[in-house]
Amino acid sequence: MALYPNGDAPSPGKDSLARRARGGLLFMVGFVALLAVIEVLNTMMFGSLNRTFGLRPRRLDGIFDILTFPLLHASFGHLLSNALPLIIFGFLVFLSGLRVFLTALAFSWLGSGLAVWFFGTGGVTVGASGLVFGLFAFLLVRGFFNRSWWQILLSVVLFLAYGGILFGMLPTVMGIVSWQAHLGGAIGGVVAAVLLRPRRPEAPTA
Repeated sequence: MALYPNGDAPSPGKDSLARRARGGLLFMVGFVALLAVIEVLNTMMFGSLNRTFGLRPRRLDGIFDILTFPLLHASFGHLLSNALPLIIFGFLVFLSGLRVFLTALAFSWLGSGLAVWFFGTGGVTVGASGLVFGLFAFLLVRGFFNRSWWQILLSVVLFLAYGGILFGMLPTVMGIVSWQAHLGGAIGGVVAAVLLRPRRPEAPTA
């Protein structure tokens, strides 16, 4: 039998939130660690993973690279620029539950990849920044669909802290930045928020 010093057991809601917080932090740190391991291998192989599994626009033989290109990066600097916001945004989304997190992540991943595949220019695209933009966009808009004041307040705080990254969705002359991946990921995050919004109860029929 579990004993509590103050005689009060933690409420199920608090215990569930604590489990989600631990799970979300472990998952996101583990995911970034996986990206680091992949980048080590990629560096040792002189970038050959990027050339093989990076996303090439409008290439039928490379469409399945939509599944792999966010796992690759051009350098450790590129990975580090994505790591912290990816952990923060992913952790915050995970607090709403695994189903919500996986849905937001999947649509961000797919939206980013499809945008690059259809509208990308130049050579190979790699990087998890599309996931960063997708999770960020999801956090920005979900409170308005859920009519949740605390989620809206969180979105305001996040916008004030990270809103500047949204300029990365604008077309740019810098060939090293894939605004298509950013914009597609953000659209995917908004779509996920729409799909996960609470359903209004149907009015009873006579």
